[in-house]
Amino acid sequence: MLRVLVCVSGGGTNLQAIIDAEKAGELGDAKIVRVISNNPNAFALERARNAGIEGVCVSPKTFENREDFHKALLKAINEATPDLIVLAGFLVVVPEEVIKAYRNRIINIHPSLIPSFCGTGYYGLKVHEAALARGVKVSGATVHFVDEGTDTGPIILQKAVEVKEGDTPKELQQRIMEEAEWVIMPRAIRLIAEGKVPLGEGEKA
Repeated sequence: MLRVLVCVSGGGTNLQAIIDAEKAGELGDAKIVRVISNNPNAFALERARNAGIEGVCVSPKTFENREDFHKALLKAINEATPDLIVLAGFLVVVPEEVIKAYRNRIINIHPSLIPSFCGTGYYGLKVHEAALARGVKVSGATVHFVDEGTDTGPIILQKAVEVKEGDTPKELQQRIMEEAEWVIMPRAIRLIAEGKVPLGEGEKA
């Protein structure tokens, strides 16, 4: 069984898509074993509870410095012994020690077709605002491995979504979530569970 840990900061719509896919048997031999949020008020933690999944909050605000927060986050991850870490709207820069320990075992969903509208500063509605400002006719979402860069890891899956005349950033965001993000994130997890996308072993400290 592929043990999946999901990290999320907000409402958890991508988390819900993964939960629903697991319930429908669409994740193959994969199971969500823990949800971690940096935000104690994240509705994602409520979604986890409703699904019978352990939810844990590790908030940087409760630590004196970033280093202590990073240690606590790694500890909370290690406790769940995950095979795969899924970033589903996790608005925290993943610490280097986590990336090293779980090299090529962390995946992220980004709401554009990488390499367009990605990197530092491109998150949430900012991605869609930039896409509309540029006048693109197609946008979409990308699932990729996480490395030390921002949205620079190897791409696993992408799905294109039409940009419609008169779209607002919120309308485009919603369409990309519904037509791409909620589709390709569960699909990527299943491909990994089936061994069709190989995972790394991480780096021993």
